[in-house]
Amino acid sequence: MDWTFVYLMFALKVPIIAAIWIVWWAVRQEPDPIGDGRDDGGNQRRRPHPRPTFPKRPRRGPHGDPALPAPSRVRTTVARARSLDR
Repeated sequence: MDWTFVYLMFALKVPIIAAIWIVWWAVRQEPDPIGDGRDDGGNQRRRPHPRPTFPKRPRRGPHGDPALPAPSRVRTTVARARSLDR
């Protein structure tokens, strides 16, 4: 029980002390004296992508001719359900 107590009291304190030292070191760091002039810290808006161009509608004539009629439809046959009675 004595060695377990020593291990818990001293060996496990090393990561805690290292974490405290890293935080202390990071707080004391000075910023870079001269930064890149083009770097805005991510605040500059980027240009959006250009909008896609859709195909032009066909012209219907100089006097506004009506649109072409819809194409004829094809009827599909409806299959009858088979009866399960044999």
